[in-house]
Amino acid sequence: MCFVDATNILMCQYAGVTTDDVKEMIKDKASEHGFVLCRIASLSIDHKHKQGLKRWIDADMQADMAWMSEQVRMQRRMQPESMLEGVQSVISVAMPYSPPAYLLDEANDAKGQGVISAYAHGDDYHDVMKKYLKALAADLDVMLGKHDQRVFVDTAPVLEHALAESSGLGWQGKHSLTIHRDLGSWFLLGEIFTTASIEKDEAAKNHCGSCSACIDVCPTQAIVAPYVVDARLCISYLTIEFDGFIPRPLRIMMGNRIYGCDDCQLVCPWNQHASKGSLRLHDLQTGEDSIKPRGENHLPNLASLLRLDDDGFRQLFRKSPIKRTKRAGLLRNVCIAMGNSGKTLFVDDLLSVIADKEPLIRGHAAWALGCLSSANSHQRISLVLHQQLTVETDAGVCEEIDLTIEYLRSKYDDA
Repeated sequence: MCFVDATNILMCQYAGVTTDDVKEMIKDKASEHGFVLCRIASLSIDHKHKQGLKRWIDADMQADMAWMSEQVRMQRRMQPESMLEGVQSVISVAMPYSPPAYLLDEANDAKGQGVISAYAHGDDYHDVMKKYLKALAADLDVMLGKHDQRVFVDTAPVLEHALAESSGLGWQGKHSLTIHRDLGSWFLLGEIFTTASIEKDEAAKNHCGSCSACIDVCPTQAIVAPYVVDARLCISYLTIEFDGFIPRPLRIMMGNRIYGCDDCQLVCPWNQHASKGSLRLHDLQTGEDSIKPRGENHLPNLASLLRLDDDGFRQLFRKSPIKRTKRAGLLRNVCIAMGNSGKTLFVDDLLSVIADKEPLIRGHAAWALGCLSSANSHQRISLVLHQQLTVETDAGVCEEIDLTIEYLRSKYDDA
């Protein structure tokens, strides 16, 4: 039986065990459960992170994620001790995932295919990581004695990047993700809050320097300042969290990204370093990638996705985080990617969903048809749109159709 007393000295059945030994035992156990990094964080959130969060909320950069600005949740983010009564320590862990098997230019050039963020190429990390965290927490009960514990995986008001930085796991980069010197940023964060008192690790130092690669490459310029991402412009937010009509000026900037965006990570020099260094991500993994990436999410065919019905969508993405968007959200994104592709062969595919039951799909299909129209197809597109307008009941779709019809008229009737 083991326990930790108020002076932070572990008293155990094994003589001579030091606090450093305890931390190493915890980190070794974390590694057994698939976590490539494990550090002990301070319960105190750094002033810069508190002020950064407040400024971000005051500027309405949370978009329509209203829960982000709720006073109770704000307080909990700034005061981690409020997440568990009697909490003494936060164990911050990182679970690695495979980076994309393609380069940024290759993804951009795949016009008939969609780009899905690498973390979503396999199983939903929320489910996988929570299972691993609970198993680790159970082992800690054996190692340290029974303590109150709570596990978190990106679903609670926890400033996980701030905690990771204070633990020394990595620093928060200018793209807002956590970066490790040897691993880059291809990992996901989780936490165990525990009433066990464990010696804290030293905070990480920032090594971004003067680099602005992530800021410069962002397709929508959503990184409005170093360490500040405006969700209203961010492709990850727009394609995953947002469930409405994507603002027209942003659509062309999305390219063929249909679920999330990895551009800022793909250009980060620390990720280039990680792929070449002696401590490469895959060298530190035990066994296969925990999220089990599947081939169908690697640059999937846009036309095949657009043909998915409800049952097909549920079956294809049953264990995937992509199910979060629902069919309407994903196919909305697919329509935009088709419109940006320049491939007129998609016209027939888009015409086939102009009467789909989902307004988001109908409206974005109308926009995409305007983008792909040609001298040979514009009359047929205009006829179908006029027919749909006679039965359309959704105001947003009516506006999209009207704008597309007007665009076709101005482009071809005036030619």
